[in-house]
Amino acid sequence: MDLAGIDLVIFDKDGTLIDFHAMWGGWARELGTRLEAAARRPVAPDVFAAIGFDPSTGRVAAGGPLAAATMAEIEGVVAAVLRRWCPSVAAARRATEAAWFVPDPVALAVPLTDLPALFGQLRDGGRRIAVVTTDDRAPTDATLRALGARDAVEAMVCGDDGFPMKPEPDPVFAICQALQTEPPRVAVVGDSPADLAMARAAGAGLVVAVLTGVGTAADLAAADVVIPSVDDLRSTGR
Repeated sequence: MDLAGIDLVIFDKDGTLIDFHAMWGGWARELGTRLEAAARRPVAPDVFAAIGFDPSTGRVAAGGPLAAATMAEIEGVVAAVLRRWCPSVAAARRATEAAWFVPDPVALAVPLTDLPALFGQLRDGGRRIAVVTTDDRAPTDATLRALGARDAVEAMVCGDDGFPMKPEPDPVFAICQALQTEPPRVAVVGDSPADLAMARAAGAGLVVAVLTGVGTAADLAAADVVIPSVDDLRSTGR
């Protein structure tokens, strides 16, 4: 993999920089338990199917809401399932509100490499760092700060920022505008088909897939390069 001609590297967060399953697998199971208690109905299997989570394997569907949707969108999917089970819209809303919670962005964040070292090496090579994630801004900021990586990230687009999100190209365009660069000089690194589609639609100069998240090698075949982990970028960051 050659980063020549790349001025900016845009990373996805969950599944790329941090362990997706450590953050979201346990959350999905706990949400199912809470929803069944709140609704007093066996709603968890339908919820898991709707958000794209397989509790028997702990795997997340690469194109499902849990992999690619914002938190608000996932909550909307869950609420729609509850409306099919509850006797009224009001009852479904109460059950969803009672059960809904977000994962701890610090306690559950398991980095997939030494992020300060990776980001430092990329910056030493003259490259800038940005993050695009469908997670909300506050937990994203908290995660990166806890891992000692926030100061290296010059721009972020998050799920609650108001932009059309992956697979739309808008987040890449927004970061390019903020950092005054052009998409052909950008590398996008992600673990899902939505990351790759966003990069392609934006005209990114390099599309890099990692196998540490929700996508399989087959799911990510459209990338220019598929690597086992962002840790592999440390050998090419300069």
